[in-house]
Amino acid sequence: MLTRLLTLVKKELQLAFRDPQSRRLLVLPVVLQLALFPFAATLEVKNASLAVFNEDQGAASAELVQRLARARAFPNVVTVHSQSALAAVVARQDVLLALDIPENFSASIAAGKPTEVLALIDGRRSNSAQIATGYAQAVIESYGAEIAQARGRPVPTGLVVRHRYNPNLEYRWFMLPVLVAIITTLGSLIVTALSIAREREQGTLDQLLVSPLTPGLIMVGKTVPALLIAFGQATVITLAAVFVYRVPFLGSVSLLYMSMLCYALSLAGFGLCISSLCETQQQAFLGVFAFMVPAVMLSGFIGPVENMPLVFQVLSWIDPLTHFILIVKGIFLKGHGFGTVWPNLWPMLLITVGTMTSGFWMFRRRVA
Repeated sequence: MLTRLLTLVKKELQLAFRDPQSRRLLVLPVVLQLALFPFAATLEVKNASLAVFNEDQGAASAELVQRLARARAFPNVVTVHSQSALAAVVARQDVLLALDIPENFSASIAAGKPTEVLALIDGRRSNSAQIATGYAQAVIESYGAEIAQARGRPVPTGLVVRHRYNPNLEYRWFMLPVLVAIITTLGSLIVTALSIAREREQGTLDQLLVSPLTPGLIMVGKTVPALLIAFGQATVITLAAVFVYRVPFLGSVSLLYMSMLCYALSLAGFGLCISSLCETQQQAFLGVFAFMVPAVMLSGFIGPVENMPLVFQVLSWIDPLTHFILIVKGIFLKGHGFGTVWPNLWPMLLITVGTMTSGFWMFRRRVA
């Protein structure tokens, strides 16, 4: 029985890598996402344009503009000479942020009076604009504190921020652990979703059913190759994250792979459900896409789960990606152990039991 099962697993792996289209589906996403995500999928603001309308023209405002120009976030500072021109560069999206320095800025600084700088933010790019505003605000507050200290006045109370687990706010440290989860999702879903649909489309499903293998063993034989491929893809991403992009890995490798096994099994159940419902590989591929988009949206990768309506928070709990993202980031950046991972691991085990049972029931029902 074991020999027959291994033969089925070997056949599935050969089919996955022999067909050029299947091979591209398994290899290209890993290569492209590993090359693009760490650089393209980022909320960091490094090369934004800043517009300044300096109505003051005094020494203090000139110093402030120079400090803003030296900030890494604003290598290009555009000087305008009217409020209408300031509004126009924002409207044309020539700049991400615009500052209006009032005409009494230097005089107020010299007299020790509070003064304000008006910031115009492009709301069409709200996330990046808010981050850029934070950078500009930090420069302005630092300049004000420095002047106050130089003149012997009390330094305004400020908030000292220390970033734990990511001291320099490197966005790759956030993105690459999540990419391990995304790639595992693709590998598990695509292989299992296409497996039974491929057999049905090529007319070989009946031959498989009359073989000595039971439906349960057939399902195991369809699941194991998906796990092996997902593990291989995730290993490539993990090695690249640690040794190429220098993302710290503080946790346990064995705990990561144990969690990955639970996650991949839960996704294999979803893939078998999709494959049992579909008649062709094209339908199965569309089913994978229909599952992936809501799964990513509900996982907390795009926005916090706490910000979602209650019904979507409930749906996110039965989304295995929600739990695995928290696990993989915790293992990478925080060095989480089994006790810390368990609150997110047991829901995945529960989801695995539910999806694998549903997948087996649907498979039996379709072939009966």
